Amino acid sequence: MNQSRNIISTVAQDPTELGNELLDLIEPSEDEGEQRAWRVDAAGHGQRLDKVLTQSLQAFSRNYLQQLMEQGAVTWRGAVVTKPATKVQAGDLLTVHIRPTPQSQAFKPEAMDLAVVFEDEHLLVVNKPAGLVVHPAPGHWSGTLLNGLLAHHAGAVHLPRAGIVHRLDRDTSGLMVVAKTRASMDRLVQQIAAREVSRQYQALAHRAWQGPQKVTVEAPIGRDPRQRLRMAVVDLAVHAGKTAKTEVYCLGNGHALSASTPPADQAVCWVRCVLHTGRTHQIRVHLASLGHPLVADALYGGRPAGGLTRQALHAWRLSLAHPATQEPLAFEMAPPADFQAGLAHWQFKAEPGAV
Repeated sequence: MNQSRNIISTVAQDPTELGNELLDLIEPSEDEGEQRAWRVDAAGHGQRLDKVLTQSLQAFSRNYLQQLMEQGAVTWRGAVVTKPATKVQAGDLLTVHIRPTPQSQAFKPEAMDLAVVFEDEHLLVVNKPAGLVVHPAPGHWSGTLLNGLLAHHAGAVHLPRAGIVHRLDRDTSGLMVVAKTRASMDRLVQQIAAREVSRQYQALAHRAWQGPQKVTVEAPIGRDPRQRLRMAVVDLAVHAGKTAKTEVYCLGNGHALSASTPPADQAVCWVRCVLHTGRTHQIRVHLASLGHPLVADALYGGRPAGGLTRQALHAWRLSLAHPATQEPLAFEMAPPADFQAGLAHWQFKAEPGAV
């Protein structure tokens, strides 16, 4: 197992400064659940109960927390509460009995050869290959990273999504961090929400890059109103969406020397992308909005080229504070063979220190 640690940033902010203070982070209970209790802070005063629960327990969906309320698993001021619209006040004591969902217990462990870059008792970092689905969904109920994690360590079955705290698209390769304990999962979710986890990508995109080497894209992303299977840059005054920010750095332009390469695919750019938000398909949408769709990303206007038949996107660098020790960690993973073949096909020459 290849392990690398680099001291790269200051220690992350204490989790109690990011929201309501957890009085009892993890308290085992009799039926494989856990009890959590905390007092509503000033930011939650006058808010709906379901909203406060969702903000305080970010590892869980609002739908799941509403199910817990319906089952009598949430107490407010010492009494069971079942109405999501209940308004809470600062200082109110909330308790939630977290139980494994029937859906999570239905997923089966499947042994697979995970490319583990780093692992300890709190977390692991994996290098996900292109083509591996992260989480079961219609059409992919087995053979996913989640199934592999359930087989990799026994504690995964007790964690939401087996400890998965962020995702990569099926055809995106690269680094992912996964929690191995509930405490680590909570802390990692808080770090991601607070923009304390740095995720950098390399991509190959159509057309030569022109203009400044660095471009910052701040464009909201929502469901494409004309094609619901994809995302798009949207006007928040008209369509639902969320703010999104990506920094794009040009690493170089490449030109294919082969006479068999179609003219439209002879020039591409090699870019590094830094995420400041984590919206669905964010890099793919933002680059397409710049007129540089990813090579082989058919959903957003790309075409197979240079031997690449999947979107040319790789999660290259990941850095974060260790959720238990607060030690800064940094990991890098070179792009896989198909991406490297694309670089060779277009005769890229990266400038020193560009990556």
